[in-house]
This record gives sequence, C-alpha cells and structure tokens, in this order.
Amino acid sequence: MDTPVTSRPHAATVPNVLTYARIAAVPALVACLLMGTEGGRWAAFWLFAAAAATDWLDGYLARRLEQQSTLGRMLDPIADKLIVGAALIMLVHDRTLDGWSIWAAIVILCREILVSGLREFLAELNVKVHVTNLAKWKTGVQMVALGALIAGPAGDKIVPGVSTAGMALLWIAAGLTLWTGYDYLKAGIRHAMEG
Repeated sequence: MDTPVTSRPHAATVPNVLTYARIAAVPALVACLLMGTEGGRWAAFWLFAAAAATDWLDGYLARRLEQQSTLGRMLDPIADKLIVGAALIMLVHDRTLDGWSIWAAIVILCREILVSGLREFLAELNVKVHVTNLAKWKTGVQMVALGALIAGPAGDKIVPGVSTAGMALLWIAAGLTLWTGYDYLKAGIRHAMEG
C-alpha cells in the first residue's frame, strides 16, 4: 500500500516572508535612527510599527493558511528579539533612554536572552512552554512603548507627552517582563531538577 506523500512547508510562505521582512527591518531601523533627524525618527517609527504589526500577522496567517512550519517557529522569536534589542540599543545610543530608564532596557534584554536559553533547554527535554496571555500583554505594551520612544521628540510635536507615555509604558513592560520571565525560569528549574 502506498503512503501518501506530504509536501514539506516551503520557506517562501507568506508568514515566513513577513518574518524575513521583520529581520531585514533591523538594519534599516538602526540606519534611520543613526541619521539623528526628525525624518529619520519618523522613518524608524513606521518601520518599527510595520514590524510590530507583522509579528501578529505572520502568526495569524500561518494558522489561517495552515502554513505553520518549524522554520517559522524558529525564526519568529528571533525576529522579535532582534527588532526589540536593536530598538533598545539605539534608544540608549541616542540618549532617549538614559539614567534610570536604562535599567528598564536592561531588564527587557536580559529576560529575552534568559527566555531564549530556557526555551532551548526545555526543547531538548521535549517540554513545551506555552506563551501566556500575560506574556502577550507584555509584548503589546513593550511594542507600544518602543514605538512611542522611537517617535520621541518628533512625536511630541504632534501629540505632546508621547515620550513621557512611552517611558511609563516601558517601565510597565519591564515589570511584566520580570513577572513572565520568572514563570519561564520556574518551569526551567522544575524540569532541570526532575531530570
């Protein structure tokens, strides 16, 4: 009896192409912010907003079009961490984040690295840690905060207080980051002790 041939997911599916675009946006975002101009900030803002939108859209389309793939599951969190990390580094570089606010950026970056390591460790044990609703909220708050801070002084000219709101949201995101990061750490330690 012949077994049906199943086609392997193609690397150029719509969800994967959106993920590639998010990765490609990282150097463009950095270049725009390095310009140090109001136009550069707006270009960076729109790039970041588009990247944040594709973060949701690629997952939605993968499920809707039944194009979920191992490649997509691997690249999606990498793309997220690259765009967030680049944005935070550039905001520190141009002194949008300075003084105590740098600690919020450090907390977020440390959590991203910690969670990546824990996911890799748990994957070796065939343990899946599902993304919680709180982690989804954290990502949403974090993206809005970074968008507002990237717009920065240019955004304040249109909507006064955008930078202040972005800073407040960044601290909220940092708090949620600690909370959700602790959940991942707890799961990792529990499975490490059992092994």
